[in-house]
Amino acid sequence: MKLFTLEIVTPSKLAFTAEVVSVTVPGSLGEFQVLYNHAPIVSNLEIGKMKVQTKDGDTLHFAISGGVIEVLKNKVVVLAQSLERSDEIDTERARQAVERAKQRLEQRDQIDVARAEAALTRGMNRLKVSSLR
Repeated sequence: MKLFTLEIVTPSKLAFTAEVVSVTVPGSLGEFQVLYNHAPIVSNLEIGKMKVQTKDGDTLHFAISGGVIEVLKNKVVVLAQSLERSDEIDTERARQAVERAKQRLEQRDQIDVARAEAALTRGMNRLKVSSLR
């Protein structure tokens, strides 16, 4: 089994570090997977699901709200704006965030539409990823 180092960093902490088999991320041009000996790359990440295959055979799912990934010499560093593991997502809080964003979008002339749309996308992504426990 060929492994590489994965580090996921958020603004507040080192969220995850381990030797892994693969990581699949939501790149700005579409989802892509990184395996051992992947070519060097730096890419922006979008709001979406990150999937990690561990050396123990486990599959971990994370909700990520954008960031950057760097792949270099079998080390992958993900700088995430925010990150939540699927089994740690508060689904009720995510549902409430989706509802608040929908309500704000109904009042388009009084709000920052792009911000409300991003909040809606993040909330819906968290709900989707939370179902992958």
